[in-house]
Amino acid sequence: MASKALASRAPLNLALALGFLSAVAAFSVAPAFAGDCPAGQATTKDIQDHPSKPVGVTDTVLSAIDLSPKGDAWKGNMLRLRKLVVQPGGVVPWHEHTVRPANILVVEGSITEYSSTCKVGIEHPAGDVNAEFGQLAHWWKNNGKVPAVLYSADILPPATHDGHMM
Repeated sequence: MASKALASRAPLNLALALGFLSAVAAFSVAPAFAGDCPAGQATTKDIQDHPSKPVGVTDTVLSAIDLSPKGDAWKGNMLRLRKLVVQPGGVVPWHEHTVRPANILVVEGSITEYSSTCKVGIEHPAGDVNAEFGQLAHWWKNNGKVPAVLYSADILPPATHDGHMM
């Protein structure tokens, strides 16, 4: 009787084992996520053309906080929150983040980032968050058919207080 019960479970055990192996295999492959440079496309050499002026972008400062009261290291720095609306075909021009770290949240539409660290455009759909800091230089273009709405929180150093640094 025990051998009959074990024999009837064999197909179930085999199916579970194959299912488990399939799941492990599926998660073992390094996926390409939105917001990441695709596998094999990373670079350390800037190979792209760079637009130098904004096109079709509305940049609204929603809030700015003077960080000077936090101590000498923060003197003249501003914590800034902006809303950017990039129309279809619009461009946020080439800029870098060595002295201005930022977080970008895409809330509507999508936008493509052209980075000094990737040979191809990086797509950022709604819901994507992009941390910008260090040796990163890049520009953005809305290749879609609807406006892309982004929120940017950055620390603006004293030397860049023109208010419109993208």
